[in-house]
Amino acid sequence: MPETITIQQLPAATEFAANAVIVHLPMTAHDRRRVRRLLDAPDGARLALELATGTVLQPGQVIHQAQGRAYVVSAALEDVLVVRPRDLEEAARIGHLVGNLHRDIETLDQCVIALADAALTDRLRRAGVPFSTERRPFHGRAPGEHAH
Repeated sequence: MPETITIQQLPAATEFAANAVIVHLPMTAHDRRRVRRLLDAPDGARLALELATGTVLQPGQVIHQAQGRAYVVSAALEDVLVVRPRDLEEAARIGHLVGNLHRDIETLDQCVIALADAALTDRLRRAGVPFSTERRPFHGRAPGEHAH
């Protein structure tokens, strides 16, 4: 059984040595908020996250470095809705629709991307906007983690 590495605070520096082996820790948007749990890294290391409640991990963030390895948070593949607004007016309507459901978005290549769920799918379908369901990394925040 591998030794457990306890992480009670994040490293001050987010940079790592040029020769460090990077170990990606794929996490969903929801998992990036779960900061008090055991996490098995792909290299076999076991990490005990004991971070302060309210901590939110971000893709690209280094959470531990030791013995030439850097453990880095990455966005895991998730089911997302990729909405392709046809014009600025439709983009604004989509933003309003998604915002009313308190869902976070990310924008990429003129698309609006949100975590997939039945309520949002139904609303987009009723609004008649073009969208698809895809499996890809989501860099936004999980539901319930929005800011005004």
